[in-house]
Amino acid sequence: MKLQLRTCLVFLLLALSFASAWADEYSDTIKVFRDAGESGTFFGKSYGYAVFPTIGKGGIGIGGAYGKGRVYAKGAYVGDTSVTQLSVGFQLGGQAYSQIVLFEDKRAFDEFTGGNFEFGAQASAVAITAGASAATTTGGSSAGASGGKHDATTTTAGTGFHKGMAVFTVAKGGLMYEASIGGQKFSYTPK
Repeated sequence: MKLQLRTCLVFLLLALSFASAWADEYSDTIKVFRDAGESGTFFGKSYGYAVFPTIGKGGIGIGGAYGKGRVYAKGAYVGDTSVTQLSVGFQLGGQAYSQIVLFEDKRAFDEFTGGNFEFGAQASAVAITAGASAATTTGGSSAGASGGKHDATTTTAGTGFHKGMAVFTVAKGGLMYEASIGGQKFSYTPK
């Protein structure tokens, strides 16, 4: 078990260093999501959002992910956030991706920024720079597809917000085979 955990951490560190080569600035990442199909339509009807330019993910049996982001309300930067993820199941490899969590209203924004917030029961599949993912969560739903940051397109697993939130991802690079159960946990620090 310790060997698996150490190997997982090595893969996670490799994924993070691999991802840093493509690290986007926040405004560039927001532009990608604004221009990427359906996710762009959510900006006009959102109270705010949390954006993560790069989340690095890796695993062998046990997996982990980590990324730092910023939170915006009504277009203004209001604080910092981070995401951690632990997953268990068949998984091998590492990947990097961008993620955005859009908040439909102040209630959803307050729920996310009120302390430690969690999404659970995630399932995804990503290969090289073209990826697809979907998630059923306790706090929102997500799906995404991409061919790279400049030609990114997104779709969602529904027609709108789920419990006040919508989540989109764009694959940046890496290779990860996965059939696992896990969840994302977010922390928030006001500016």
